[in-house]
Amino acid sequence: MDNLFLSLLAERPWLLADGATGTNLFARGLETGEAPDLWNEQRPDQIRAHYQDFIEAGSDVVLTNTFGGTANRLKLHGAEGRVHAINRLGAALLKEVSAKAGRPVVVAGSMGPTGDLFEPLGPLSHAEGVAAFKAQAEGLAEGGADVLWIETMSSPDEIRAAVEGAASTGLPVVCTVSFDTNGRTMMGVTPQQWTALAHELAVPLAGYGGNCGVGASELVAALLGIHAAARPGDVIVAKSNCGVPAWVDGQIKYSGTPELMADYARLARDAGARIVGGCCGTTPAHVAAMKASLEGYEPGAAPSLEAVVARLGQVSDATLKLGLFGLEPGSDAGDEGGRRRRRRAQF
Repeated sequence: MDNLFLSLLAERPWLLADGATGTNLFARGLETGEAPDLWNEQRPDQIRAHYQDFIEAGSDVVLTNTFGGTANRLKLHGAEGRVHAINRLGAALLKEVSAKAGRPVVVAGSMGPTGDLFEPLGPLSHAEGVAAFKAQAEGLAEGGADVLWIETMSSPDEIRAAVEGAASTGLPVVCTVSFDTNGRTMMGVTPQQWTALAHELAVPLAGYGGNCGVGASELVAALLGIHAAARPGDVIVAKSNCGVPAWVDGQIKYSGTPELMADYARLARDAGARIVGGCCGTTPAHVAAMKASLEGYEPGAAPSLEAVVARLGQVSDATLKLGLFGLEPGSDAGDEGGRRRRRRAQF
């Protein structure tokens, strides 16, 4: 049977993903400490409206409201016994809304980290991790997911378990990691190392890349490293945070404007991404601007450091030292000469 996600990838040069889930649900009344996933049961009309907003903004791929849908996360809210039901409903609500879109919209089953460390650093064994992700994936598959979308990962051990558990359903699997610590994931994985790991997994991925992180400029830099190590035909995914968060008037606000995210979308395509979307802070208005910027756009050469800094903001010295812009690690990328080059690029 044909798979919608794979069919669209075969037909189109790029797909537009959605934006943030948590940010937009907070705007709909979600309180700090609440589990967004439980709104699938408690406030389904709000979840339908959330999905609809991104479909109307032009998203081809929309993620389900199931990021924290493993038993490991749901147990914090006394819902570990409802893994299947919560995930099934998260996908079914999106399937219902997307069926009325008048165009193909991919139902992507969001699967986030368990929140537990894997052996030997923590208590979770590989088998337990696989079982946790498999239970979530089965609910998403029954609800109508077209693809299982593992996101915001940092640990190779958890990636292996998540991919194995998700792939047990027979659905395509996408996996993205978060580069948020010195150009690496929290567990120290560089963009080039992530690409190598993606190719070593027992189950081939339908797409891989980066999401979340510390801003659009850093994610574009990571994309350069991923693309340099990629194989022909690899589908690279970019889902950046909307600028940088700041605490303003008692709320977290993100600095990214629709114009910045539109620039980011084009730079992400230049850096090799075929699926582009946003993460934390990204609203439907940002996604609509990204869609407008990508329509009719022909990707150019890989962006330079100067272009990324001028259009998206600073890139950290630690990221520069990874050599993602063609600068050799240990060069003057992080010294005063490198800082002068970045200052010039801002004007």
